[in-house]
Amino acid sequence: MPPLPPAPIPILTAPTASGKTALALDLARQSAAAGLPVEIVAADAFTVYRGLDIGTAKPSAAERAAVPHHLLDVADVTDDYSVADYTRAAERAIADILARGARPLVVGGTGFYLTALTRGLPLTPPADVAARTLVEAELEARGLDALLADIAAENPAEAARMERNPRRVVRALEIRRRTGKYPGEFGHAPPAFAYRVVAFSPEDAELTARVAERTRAMLAGGWPEEAQWLAGQVDPLREPRPTAWQALGYREALAVARGDLDPEDAATRIALATRQYTRRQLTWTRRQLGAEVRTPGAAQAQLRALLSER
Repeated sequence: MPPLPPAPIPILTAPTASGKTALALDLARQSAAAGLPVEIVAADAFTVYRGLDIGTAKPSAAERAAVPHHLLDVADVTDDYSVADYTRAAERAIADILARGARPLVVGGTGFYLTALTRGLPLTPPADVAARTLVEAELEARGLDALLADIAAENPAEAARMERNPRRVVRALEIRRRTGKYPGEFGHAPPAFAYRVVAFSPEDAELTARVAERTRAMLAGGWPEEAQWLAGQVDPLREPRPTAWQALGYREALAVARGDLDPEDAATRIALATRQYTRRQLTWTRRQLGAEVRTPGAAQAQLRALLSER
């Protein structure tokens, strides 16, 4: 009889500030106590960067000592760390964890990362620096809205997929002008593993309160100084906007550090932008990942069962 295929790799996803880290750590500790060690593979586009700790709510040193974590602090803020970079590194980490007899648990809320893991990497051609430079110059001259309108006129779904991210817009137009197709039209390579997505979210009012509380705590806990450090590493005014500066709240935190914005005003602005982002995360989870969004308790029970599978 052929060996049974490995159990699907569980993915835990939820909107920003929902309590993913705490829930994942609790499950990992319970699983370890039952004799099955769990290691966490982060799926966050900004915790990959060294030095972005407070504004990304990166797991603390104590939390990382309690449960092994992977894909944190793997890039410098001057790097453009791509979805392909992440996917290949995450698949290596998952294979290593399985080889040690432990259970991987993917935890994060970056939709592009999770989609690349579950569907496989897009079969888009490699970047062309000369073509990209031309599109970047056009972005600076015409602006993001004009370039997005060009994409929407030909492919509205592709324009929506950009999520107003300048880097993605540049990449999409670079590929379109070289090949006649947009990135989403190239298909995907087979994923390296099978996955089971478990998604949760607190009630709307609770999530709003959690976002506001966490934002104020981060601003009081050194976020402005962290943003000031980042500005010393990467110019926040460069176009297209450097990847590290696309993280929510860093521009407002920098304004606080420079005395250009009151901390309370910054907290209000960041919390509003974060809540808008959490709604997009939930939409992505349902439409792109095909996952049901459960209550935290139901998600915990489902994950406990998945982690016990061998």
